[in-house]
Amino acid sequence: MNNTHIKHIIEPKKKDLGGFSVKRILPMAQQKMVGPWIFFDHMGPATFKAGQGVNVRPHPHINLATVTYLFEGEIWHRDSLGSSEPIAPGDINLMVAGKGIVHSERERDEIHQQDHRLNGLQLWLALPEADEEVEPAFYHYDQSVIPSAHIDGVPVRVMMGSAYGLQSPVKTFAETLYIEATLSQGQSLTLPLAEERGLYLAKGQIEINHHPLNTFHMAILNSGEVNITATQDGTRIALIGGEHLGHRYIDWNFVSSRKERIAQAKEDWRHQRFPKVIGDEDEFIPLP
Repeated sequence: MNNTHIKHIIEPKKKDLGGFSVKRILPMAQQKMVGPWIFFDHMGPATFKAGQGVNVRPHPHINLATVTYLFEGEIWHRDSLGSSEPIAPGDINLMVAGKGIVHSERERDEIHQQDHRLNGLQLWLALPEADEEVEPAFYHYDQSVIPSAHIDGVPVRVMMGSAYGLQSPVKTFAETLYIEATLSQGQSLTLPLAEERGLYLAKGQIEINHHPLNTFHMAILNSGEVNITATQDGTRIALIGGEHLGHRYIDWNFVSSRKERIAQAKEDWRHQRFPKVIGDEDEFIPLP
C-alpha cells in the first residue's frame, strides 16, 4: 500500500451467529492480533422483529478477557460466577475468563418481545502469560465512569488505557488502548500512540492522512503520528491497540499461549466439567 501511515487494510468477513450476522475483523490471516486484542466483531447494525434477536447459549472461555460495548440496543450477560448484567449503550462489560468461565448472551423478555435494534462491538483480549490462569471475574462499568473530552472539537471516549491525558478505570492486564470518537464532516483528530494500533470505521467516511477508509474496514497503522479527517457527518471510529504479547493459539472460544491448555479446555467442555451459568443451566453450545 502506498501510504506511509497504513500497514494494510482488513476487510470484514461475514459470520452467521444464528439469527443475525456479525462483521469479523480479527483474527485474519494477515493480522492475528493488534496489541493484546485477538478478536474483533462488529454486531449489527441489525433490526429485529419482536421474538427475534440475540440468543447465544452458554459457552466457555479460557485465558482471555472479553469486552462488550454497544452503540445501540441491549444484551443480557449472565455467567458461571452468578453475574447478571444487562449492558446499555456507552457501558463496558469486561469478563475475565482466566482459568475458565461460562457465559450466555441473551435478551431480557421486555426487550425481546418488542421490535428492537442492536449495534455494537465485541472484542477479546489475550491475557499476558502470567495472568492466563487468574481467577475468573466480571466487571461492569457504567457509561458515567468512562472518561471523555472534546479534542479539537471532537468528542472522544477513552474506554481502556490512557489517551489525551485521560485514564480509563477499566481494568487492564497489559498495555492496552481502546478509544472511540464521533466526528462531524471536516473535523480532524490526531490519534494517540501505541506499540500496535488498528483503526476501525464503524460508521461514516474518513481519510487517514488523505487515504480513504471504507466503512466496516480496519486500517492497521504504522508507528508515528496519524491524523484522520471525517468526510461525512456522524462518522464513528474505534481505535484499538497496545503492546505486542507474542503468539497466541485460538481455537473456537479458547485462547492460550499453550496448545495443550486449549486441548484440555476442549476436553473439559466436551465432558461438561466447566461450571454452569447460574440461572441459565439448561442449554449449552456443544463443542464444534
